[in-house]
Amino acid sequence: MQLGVIGLGRMGRIVVDRVVDAGHDVVAFDLDEEAVAAAADAGASPADSIEDFVSQLPEEKRIWLMVPAGDAVDATLDDLEPHLDEDDIVVDGGNSHFEKSVARGEALEAAYLDCGTSGGPAGAELGFSLMVGGPEWAYTEMVPVLDAIATGPQGHDHMGALGSGHYVKMVHNGVEYALMQAYGEGFELLSEGRYDLDMESIARTWNNGAVIRSWLLELCEEAFREEGNDLGTVADHISGGSTGTWTVQEALEQEVSIPLIYEALGERFDSRVGEDGKFSRRLANRLRYGFGRHEIERQE
Repeated sequence: MQLGVIGLGRMGRIVVDRVVDAGHDVVAFDLDEEAVAAAADAGASPADSIEDFVSQLPEEKRIWLMVPAGDAVDATLDDLEPHLDEDDIVVDGGNSHFEKSVARGEALEAAYLDCGTSGGPAGAELGFSLMVGGPEWAYTEMVPVLDAIATGPQGHDHMGALGSGHYVKMVHNGVEYALMQAYGEGFELLSEGRYDLDMESIARTWNNGAVIRSWLLELCEEAFREEGNDLGTVADHISGGSTGTWTVQEALEQEVSIPLIYEALGERFDSRVGEDGKFSRRLANRLRYGFGRHEIERQE
């Protein structure tokens, strides 16, 4: 299959590399010329404009967007729309709000797949978890590249109608907030409790057979190993929050109680105005670097 990829940042470049490595052809475009050149060095065919990009794709175009959620998605779709018809497929692999995805899909002549993507930069080696919404025929058509981008056939599935992929990813991120909060609170109690304990050792031990073992716990172990038992200069400041906010808003609209996710979101916001130096929030700050390579806020 030939896939066009627009957006060659950290995640988009992983998409390119995994699809090329699986033996598919890739046409790559980004506003950053250096990113395009780097993708070409990795085996993709470079494009220097949207017009050049679509001209290199077959009549039935298969396009993957990995651009920041929001205006960048709309601007890219505006540029693509004159070149698309009902036989084409566009995948939005970013963290768009599900209602925006529904509106975009309904307005676009081409089939639109909203694809929630989880796994962060670690996906370069392992592959992503992909949650896909939209027309089922389009999902089926994209399976060869989904297999390549995901961890394999078990790493992706069709969630349902348009918007459902980003809806599932939204809730996934809410769960992620709550899990990070739970690990943070547990390690805060261990740190402030009555024994002199080695946090890295605890995380490693828990990750070998314990009920609460997980990748996030592996990242806790990494954090203590690299930052120290007291997390060193990692600040009590947790960035992000859009998908968690969307999750809480949806829960309110559906009248579903999600107190753990709500509390975790509140802690994230409070970290930006308080000066408590809470260990739990400092650990969450470091965990965001672990799975997403988000910048670590440091204490001055």
